[in-house]
Amino acid sequence: MNSHDNAIRPQSCSTRPTTALLAVLAILFLGGCTSWDKPVFSVETTPGPDLLGAKDIDPSMRERIARAIGWNTDEESLRDELKQEPSNVDAAMRLTKILLAQKRLHEALAVLDNLLAAVPDDLRALNAKGVVLDNEGRHDEAQALYRQALATEPANQMLRNNLNLSLALDSEDDAANVIQQPLWRGSRALARSR
Repeated sequence: MNSHDNAIRPQSCSTRPTTALLAVLAILFLGGCTSWDKPVFSVETTPGPDLLGAKDIDPSMRERIARAIGWNTDEESLRDELKQEPSNVDAAMRLTKILLAQKRLHEALAVLDNLLAAVPDDLRALNAKGVVLDNEGRHDEAQALYRQALATEPANQMLRNNLNLSLALDSEDDAANVIQQPLWRGSRALARSR
């Protein structure tokens, strides 16, 4: 071997381990992105619920997620149903329930007003509107609706319970106002006596 061969040999030996090391690292890096038993790309599409594990999410959590992102397909489909058939009591009740859960009381009242325009004496619609009005603190209006519905069906226990609850809420509101007034007057009288 001449000196020229020795000069070339150490260079080639030093580059071989570096090249081999880079090749092994590339294989490990790319191999980490896939597994041996599954292909890298799949031609099968995974359905959305299976992909997200939606079957493991409880319904109340799903509703909170839908509210959080401000998107509810049920609401849209129910509104479409009501456009096609304004007297669809079932669709209006489901939509009202969604809106009430989201505390969108004015929208719920609008849905119920449209329904009552189509079917004026529907007991479910009268009751639902009473519930929404009670939630707004408009107890007198709610009680008038419960009484109107009870005139049609006096034995309806749901209407009776809602009327009694509305009366109790109304008296609580009145009691709160009465309690606050004497305290206010008393503190004023106390201030004058000093």
